[in-house]
Amino acid sequence: MANNIKTIFVCANCDAQFPKWSGRCSECGSWGTLKEQTTDSRTEKNAAVKKLGGAEVIDLKTIPAVVLMRLKTNIGEIDRVLGGGLVPGSLVLLSGEPGIGKSTLVAQIAGAVGRDYATIYVSGEESAVQVKARLDRLGCSLDNLKFISETNAEKIVAAALKLKPAILIVDSIQTVYSALVPSEPGNIAQIRATAVKFLELAKENNIAVFLIGHITKDGTVAGPKSLEHIVDTVLYLENETNNNYCLLRTTKNRFGSVNELGVLEMTGQGFKEVKNPSLVFVEADQENISGSVIGCVMEGTRPFLADLQALATKTVFGYPQRKTSGYDLNRLQVLSAVITKRTKINLTSQDIILNVVGGLKISDPALDLAACAAIISSYLNKNFNRQTLVLGEVGLGAEVRNVFKLEQRLQEAERLGFTTAIIPNVAVKGGRLKLLKIKNLADLVEIIK
Repeated sequence: MANNIKTIFVCANCDAQFPKWSGRCSECGSWGTLKEQTTDSRTEKNAAVKKLGGAEVIDLKTIPAVVLMRLKTNIGEIDRVLGGGLVPGSLVLLSGEPGIGKSTLVAQIAGAVGRDYATIYVSGEESAVQVKARLDRLGCSLDNLKFISETNAEKIVAAALKLKPAILIVDSIQTVYSALVPSEPGNIAQIRATAVKFLELAKENNIAVFLIGHITKDGTVAGPKSLEHIVDTVLYLENETNNNYCLLRTTKNRFGSVNELGVLEMTGQGFKEVKNPSLVFVEADQENISGSVIGCVMEGTRPFLADLQALATKTVFGYPQRKTSGYDLNRLQVLSAVITKRTKINLTSQDIILNVVGGLKISDPALDLAACAAIISSYLNKNFNRQTLVLGEVGLGAEVRNVFKLEQRLQEAERLGFTTAIIPNVAVKGGRLKLLKIKNLADLVEIIK
């Protein structure tokens, strides 16, 4: 309380304030006019706030409804993940491991949108010659594309305000710094400050801004995690398949769904969108083998076929092992316990290894029945028909439950030439597919036998 009270001396003639008394006012020159006064600093702060005024209050009812106009990148998989295209005034963060192809992807986006919209490509890592060589190799249009080789955020923003592009691409956020922050580029404070500057540029001038961020050794976006809270959309470019296919995911999207998945193929001419991604993870000409079963997962609005392979082998030493790749380990342990408890198949002395072919990571409960079918098929050493799709969620009582968008998954299987589907006992149309409806795992065991 005492810290808020202070004593000052005020001139009765000109109201000038002084911390100490003196015989003469140094402002107006009057003698004997300084009088002692006691003030409360809290009162002064409240008075300052009142002079400042309140924020403008907007009635949302008075704002007309508008449809978000989107800038098409002309790359279908990217537009799908973004929710239909780039929203003007949005701030997008593209992240991924070094060398995965982030610069190639944004170069293709710059070349694609440059045909229709003014675009600025900013690089603090490469020269204009290097960037132009990449764009020429990718066959990108250079008509409306400008380049800035600069790392000062204030200069980049000033140039963008002068040229007023539709899209600004910054490669990368770790190399850009603000002169107002006394620290090195890539520092936490620098990344936050520069990201906020680009956010203001995007919102105030309706410019779509692309930021590239690197992934560190521990698998997080370089810089503070709060950077993901600043931006509107966070994209991750992944390569889990050890081949030329990359997956583009979104973990945050203020203008669309976060469940969409884009599949891109890396070629000598850059990324190409995969028109039929189901065939990437399923080999249609594979022979029938035991323990290999095909299911279907939903990534947003798109169905993906997934090939699950299981290996059940007798435990040689110690506690039976449960190992997975691309599948939830805890879910595998639950399904193994259900099979052992509710059927005549005893897995208590069996090591079980479950793999999702192609490196796809899934958590869809619709694959429960496919995982059980793969385990049972491997245990019985019975070949499973690869023209058969298996769909269903398995409960703790071994009952087979319905799954989300079952009919849409069956349509995808029918389109790809499947002939049979093992599904829960529900009312659904299968088209030309032969539907085998089951109620529990015991029915599944009888079909595999």
